[in-house]
Amino acid sequence: MQETSMRMRYRLLALAVVCAASGSLAHADWVVAQVAPLTGATAVQSKAYAQGMRLYFNEVNKSGGVHGDRLRLVSADDRGSPEETVKQTQRLLHEAKPVALAGYFGNRNLQALLDSKLLEQASISLVGFHSSDMRVLKAPQLFSTRAGLPEEVEKIAKHLATLGLTRLALVYDERSEDEAKALTQLVGSLATASGGQLLAHVPWKAGKQAQEAAIDSLQRAEPRAQAVLVVASSPASAAFLEAYRLEGGAAQVYATSSADIEQLATRLPVELMRGVSIAQVVPNPYRSTNRLNKELRDLLAKQPKDEALSVSYPMMEGYVNAKVLVEAMRRTQPLSSERLADSLRSIQSLDLGGYWVTFARGSQSGSRFVDLSIVNAQGRVTQ
Repeated sequence: MQETSMRMRYRLLALAVVCAASGSLAHADWVVAQVAPLTGATAVQSKAYAQGMRLYFNEVNKSGGVHGDRLRLVSADDRGSPEETVKQTQRLLHEAKPVALAGYFGNRNLQALLDSKLLEQASISLVGFHSSDMRVLKAPQLFSTRAGLPEEVEKIAKHLATLGLTRLALVYDERSEDEAKALTQLVGSLATASGGQLLAHVPWKAGKQAQEAAIDSLQRAEPRAQAVLVVASSPASAAFLEAYRLEGGAAQVYATSSADIEQLATRLPVELMRGVSIAQVVPNPYRSTNRLNKELRDLLAKQPKDEALSVSYPMMEGYVNAKVLVEAMRRTQPLSSERLADSLRSIQSLDLGGYWVTFARGSQSGSRFVDLSIVNAQGRVTQ
């Protein structure tokens, strides 16, 4: 009943939106709008993502922008609240008249946005987001410029097979019963396909009692898991890893890109992080092994010293997302939010400098790139 009431509220909010005109937008700037947690525990990732987008937008603006107009990223803080995600998106759609949305974060936040029907009402696409919700990943209004959760899990499952680790446990953050079931089935099927077996799956919920029960369930399972896959945000992943290790948990820990390895490394001591491996969906930004990496690092080096910008995986992801979005905007003439989706779907074998993007028919994910990073004995992130 409560969920139905929330959905009705979101849809009523959607009715208040003034939809973008179907023709080309007439204003001085092309606005891209972001609603994300800019304060709180997960703000580091969303801020770095926004920095990456702004870096590329500013560089494009130096060369005349897109179709002669400048690009501008407008960000609003949802504080991690799904209801606030909808409210702030509605406000920006009305006030800023964006040509696209980008850089959203959170399973429940994105599901609330989809339930609100704001995207359909405004005929606008969301390009680039963080979510491990399978329903979100399939939404036709959302375009991901990175690999999806299935590709990440498949990469980890195949890697475990090469190490001879066949017994797997799954830990995931709070989500609906249907989504938990879909996630468990996905991980189980991919583990089986690689010769492994999913032995246990437990939710990581808020509250000491629930978390102790989750750890106890993993520790008491027979046979004991050789590896634990964590599909959760950075704060939840850090809390699990700390509790698991302190209770003597010795299995190899793997995490999807929902967790930021740099945040984990700053939250936890080296002895708890040692050996943790995390899936990365963009090339290593700390290396200059291809043109994309070098391009970002060279651009950062040119920024004013007081900008306090530090290279990171989320920044690289935001930079990649901005490049794909700008390419789609350039292909759209006259440019409008309605026409942008068709241009995104037209992108095939786009080379961003060693990182390729293709939106295959029926897929909302533009890349299959997944690499694994690991924390070594000295606490450094390596690959």
